[in-house]
Amino acid sequence: MMMPANLETDADRLREAMTKALAEDGVPADPGWRAAVGRVPRHRFVPGFYLPADERDGQGLTVWEPVTAESDYGRWLAAAYSDTTLITQFDGDEPDWKNPQARHGGAPTSSSTLPSLVVRMWADADVQEGHTVLEIGTGTGYSTALACERLGSADVTSIEVDPHRLEQAASALYGCGYTPTLAVADGLYGYWPEAKFDRIVAACSFRAVPPALLAQARPGGKILLTLSGWLYGYARVLLTVNGDGAAEGQLLGGTVSFMSARTHAAPAFGNPAHWAAGLPETGRAARHCPERIAAATEEAFHLRFLAQCAAPGAQMTTVGETVHLVDVVTGSAATLTPHEGRWEVREDGPVKLWERVEAVLSAYDEGGRPGPETFTLHVYDGGQYLRHPQMRGLSLPRP
Repeated sequence: MMMPANLETDADRLREAMTKALAEDGVPADPGWRAAVGRVPRHRFVPGFYLPADERDGQGLTVWEPVTAESDYGRWLAAAYSDTTLITQFDGDEPDWKNPQARHGGAPTSSSTLPSLVVRMWADADVQEGHTVLEIGTGTGYSTALACERLGSADVTSIEVDPHRLEQAASALYGCGYTPTLAVADGLYGYWPEAKFDRIVAACSFRAVPPALLAQARPGGKILLTLSGWLYGYARVLLTVNGDGAAEGQLLGGTVSFMSARTHAAPAFGNPAHWAAGLPETGRAARHCPERIAAATEEAFHLRFLAQCAAPGAQMTTVGETVHLVDVVTGSAATLTPHEGRWEVREDGPVKLWERVEAVLSAYDEGGRPGPETFTLHVYDGGQYLRHPQMRGLSLPRP
């Protein structure tokens, strides 16, 4: 199928409508970023993507339908100019967009992040004209293009761990006239050839702040990144680097999640039943129920992050009514099972996983249930410490 002759006209109209809708919502507040959204042709960066079907398959898995200009021009262009994250890759497999196939389940490994979040991140990082910027996670290149539009290509460096993704992004960027420095590199180690940077912004998440990023930021420079973990708790932090390997900054509000840097992704842990088989036959009454960290609420989203700071090796899954916690690092395990109106805990191993989570939940309650913006992350002497005036300090995993 040939591209319609009126593609650019249609795209201009939809981009103008999206920009106007974002502005009405107050995103971005900065007119410079708003102008960038109005000029960057997002459709050039997403020749194909997946959207979820209305119904799951027979196994209960989400069916992801491929959408391209050739398969459904109207749906493709409308989605490209919606404030939606568009999944472009699953499980590290680069699709053949000339002959795409539906996906059943799978883990997204690359996407075009929703435009409102992209510009919010650039704005939250306090990126200004004249700043040199390192972006970690080029993805489709759309967010890179926004930075180039606002700052000029010469001040933008973007790295991507997936060479196929970077090749596609580079083609789109150069085709639109943007010429940032691009490289295949692991975000854990930043990009020394272009250091030092005024701002570092990561579009993936890390279990702890990578030391290389601290070393590659100028004194007074800022690093915006998302912290995550194996309980799938997330927090965003804006760090200011002081020049001697230390940094500190407050957590930011909101419920933002990003795909993990691939080397920080959670490991497979096997069969939960095998772990549970080694636990004591009798347990104790739980002081806190697992819904505290598992519910689909903003508070639970925040609590999952605090909980995984206390038990950084823990992973959680539910089988039937039983909640399993498994720690492949220490060999510890725990189960929570509903019993006569309460939850019963059985746990064993070097780390009492649920006991650690309960200690955090109790301290959180006693501290007045403080929100993320009241926590400060301190990075110094090789350690990373989350602090709050009313709560005992928590440590992130060693980077």
